[in-house]
Amino acid sequence: MTPPLLVLDGDSFAHRAYHAMPKTITGAAGRPAGALVGFTNMLLRLWQAERPRAVVVGWDTLEVPTYRHRELAGYQAGRVFDAALLDQLDRLPGLVAATGIVNGKAPGYEADDFLAAAVASERAVGGTALVATSDRDSFQLAASDVTILQPLRGVSSLSRIGPDEVRERYDVDPSQVPDFIALRGDPSDRIPGARGVGAKTAASLLAQYGSLDALLKAGRFSAEADALRLYRHVATLDATAPLPALDDREPDWAAGAAAARELGLEALAKRLDEAV
Repeated sequence: MTPPLLVLDGDSFAHRAYHAMPKTITGAAGRPAGALVGFTNMLLRLWQAERPRAVVVGWDTLEVPTYRHRELAGYQAGRVFDAALLDQLDRLPGLVAATGIVNGKAPGYEADDFLAAAVASERAVGGTALVATSDRDSFQLAASDVTILQPLRGVSSLSRIGPDEVRERYDVDPSQVPDFIALRGDPSDRIPGARGVGAKTAASLLAQYGSLDALLKAGRFSAEADALRLYRHVATLDATAPLPALDDREPDWAAGAAAARELGLEALAKRLDEAV
């Protein structure tokens, strides 16, 4: 069987690495480097564990708003990142690219959108995908040919999520996840949801009606219909995000080691040099 495509949410794992690693880790000129080291170690461990045919990493472009920010006032409002983390987020795509691994990053798109685009691309050629992310919005991607790898503790332990696990957690099918988020809301992204509706009620409504559209057509939440459609649109990953070709490719860890040395990360460089 052809090995799967490994798809990573770069921002998700960079954030986890930043908070999991000691802040005393620095590189050249004393610049903070804990997220660089933690993320790259995680990437290497995942590659060694899964031996994918290729790897692609999706990234946010934080300085440019997406259609979600433009259409939903308050979307992701209040998020403040440490300057040390932002500094490392700027450098991480370059370190990843040094290994030959494909980055997905473009103004107007979120990391999640590149996950969806990579899954769609792999499905089109009959392949399978592993999607590594802590963002549960990605549960909408779970399918017979797509497994979500969700971190449990730090960046070292992962849970495998397929359609059955999505149903066990939320009582909805993966295809219903955007509708579920629209009804329930998402505090982390500042999506309000329907008034008075929590997770259990949202799942019950979708079990009864099958979809948000059917629910609205039946006259439920008529005063909130436009808002709920907007929330679903915001929660739906955009599989049209632009990706380069995802040809079979093993990472060039030696080139990654050279890039790590340029960043003053000798211990990481040695680890990459020894990668097999």
